[in-house]
Amino acid sequence: MRLSKLVLLALLTGSATAVSATSTVALDPNLSVSPDAGPMELFSFGFKLYKQGEKLEAFEALRYAAEKGHPGARWKLGQMYAQGDGVPENDYEAFKLFESIVREQEDDTTGSPNAAYVSSAVVALADYLRKGIPNSPVEVDLPQARQLYFHAASFFGDPKAQFELGRMLLNGEGGKSNPRQAARWLKLAAHKGSASAQALLGYLLFDGVKIALRAEPVRGLAMLTMALQQASPSEQKWIRPLQEEVFSLASEGDRRTALAYAQEQQGVSKN
Repeated sequence: MRLSKLVLLALLTGSATAVSATSTVALDPNLSVSPDAGPMELFSFGFKLYKQGEKLEAFEALRYAAEKGHPGARWKLGQMYAQGDGVPENDYEAFKLFESIVREQEDDTTGSPNAAYVSSAVVALADYLRKGIPNSPVEVDLPQARQLYFHAASFFGDPKAQFELGRMLLNGEGGKSNPRQAARWLKLAAHKGSASAQALLGYLLFDGVKIALRAEPVRGLAMLTMALQQASPSEQKWIRPLQEEVFSLASEGDRRTALAYAQEQQGVSKN
């Protein structure tokens, strides 16, 4: 199964890929690899330089590897642009790099050595289409974002895509709302360690109303509590209010049971 060509054409039309739009600074002649080296050698060299903190030289080596079609180099350049990591932040350049990975990758099967790059690129494209990129041709396209998340979630089993797809299905973004289907995707992502998915699923399970299931207040509060403990600082900002809301609504007995279970599971995970 491959991403539809029509989907890819809908992503971005009339623009060159970022590989051809990046700086043309040559590699330092004192470095130990030539621009004429193979893409894998250039990629490995660039990644080594990046880990050493030599990001300008890393960017140059990765650019040469990207021009020769190495998807890992394109992915890393896209990440650098997206995060402003060693280069000025530029989401449109990142978008074009991620788009080129998906568009030009012929073998995107899950067993492919490049599958992780393709999956991550599809998710990145969905993220951009969900929000749009100011002052660029990339506009908000929620149905397209939802379709891309679905591809990465179902074909590659990407936990971030599964969480984002679940959230879109829950809120009816880009299509009809389907809370029960949302819960299924959130459960898959939670089993893979997504704190965000675990938190949102716990919130839904607490009273069960939205997903038309029997309320599980103890399990829901326990999942939210564990998710809050495991979440990154950015995730904690939105998980904490949900956990506090559910905690305030739970009975005293349910609180004690849920907190004890969360502590027990935390101890198990450490061992």
